[in-house]
Amino acid sequence: MSVVAIVGRPNVGKSTLFNRLLGERKALVEDFPGVTRDRNYALVTRHAKPFTLIDTGGFEPASEDRMLVQMREQSQLAIEEADLVLFVLDGRAGLTPADEEVAALLRQSTKPVLYVVNKVDGPQQEQAAAEFYGLGIASFVAISAEHGQGINDLVNQICAQLPPAPRETAAADQVRLAVIGRPNVGKSSLVNRLLGAERVVANPEAGTTRDSIDSPFRYNGKDFLLIDTAGIRRKGRVSQKLEKYSVLQALKAMDRAHVVLLLIDAAEGITEQDLTVAGYAYERGRALVLVVNKWDAVAKDHRTLNQFTQQVRDQFKFLPFAPVLFVSALTGQRVAKIMETVEQVANEFNRKVSTAELNRVLQAAEAAHQPPIFQGKRVKLFYMTQTAVRPPSFVIFVNRQEGLHFSYRRYLANKIREPFGFLGCPIRIEYRDRVR
Repeated sequence: MSVVAIVGRPNVGKSTLFNRLLGERKALVEDFPGVTRDRNYALVTRHAKPFTLIDTGGFEPASEDRMLVQMREQSQLAIEEADLVLFVLDGRAGLTPADEEVAALLRQSTKPVLYVVNKVDGPQQEQAAAEFYGLGIASFVAISAEHGQGINDLVNQICAQLPPAPRETAAADQVRLAVIGRPNVGKSSLVNRLLGAERVVANPEAGTTRDSIDSPFRYNGKDFLLIDTAGIRRKGRVSQKLEKYSVLQALKAMDRAHVVLLLIDAAEGITEQDLTVAGYAYERGRALVLVVNKWDAVAKDHRTLNQFTQQVRDQFKFLPFAPVLFVSALTGQRVAKIMETVEQVANEFNRKVSTAELNRVLQAAEAAHQPPIFQGKRVKLFYMTQTAVRPPSFVIFVNRQEGLHFSYRRYLANKIREPFGFLGCPIRIEYRDRVR
């Protein structure tokens, strides 16, 4: 997945542009806590080429203010990781010395840059924007992120400059497995335990792993690629350069993975960050297994397992399909169960259901609970078909898709899961009006 970074001084409209490029996204429709998040990373899929978009804090090259120094650091890391940089300038404020310093830094980076002059709302601002040629640039894109002017032109230029997606060289049947979670939750120890060798440096100091590390191996006659990732930290704690870099590496690992193992620290319990990380994986349509690690460090009685399992289900309400495993990477307790579950989940992730079977389930669901009435007429469900795997994706053709309330859509999703399972897999259901 290509990476596009938005940089510029504070208050030039970077976040407004971020939201404008992201558009109205309906992938996250679950009405459960933990799905919708404040973030500065987003997967943009509504244009010709999908890409990961990074929104950075304001860039003040000469400031010594601690917060501004951190924002500058964040911007520099975004530039280093980006395939394309959008340098946003303020058309109302005009060219400033800080803009010139940022432009000089971008020239040193050798990364492709699109110069974007924002807040150009009329002829007067268009004429004034000509002063930005003083940066020594050949062209810029004039936009109004707030009102959507010039956005189509900008999107076309973004897509034209993004590199082609790298060709997948792995075997078609290889399962890519990413191990993700907060720092010091035991990811590298688990990877070593699964591989049966000290392939990855494991260290009790949080943040030892900085990059994603790939380890191919075979299990039960099948090829797997195990991806160990650096821990994803809460934004408030992401202060060191390498830790910020680690966040993007972990997101890139998720983009490459089919199945994600999300590790939770049993001793610390479930945190908001665990929910956030799970949300990233869910948003990307990855199969998911929740692994509660360090189970050996928890004082237990006959009720502890059931109580913790219920706590996981209560907190991860948007992942009712994800299996929950309790392990100790340190002692090896129940670790063997992980690959058995991963293999099962990977098979479900690739499962293809016939149209005839799907429509029998759809008809039974409709008979048991009729669709709602919309504008005086009952919504009709015509037929259903599967359109993709990884994740399993379906289309249901109806007469008035806008009349299907979210609760009924969730009912249908649950009815589809009942006979077919799809253990560990998010499923995507699109509703389309049948052309008469």
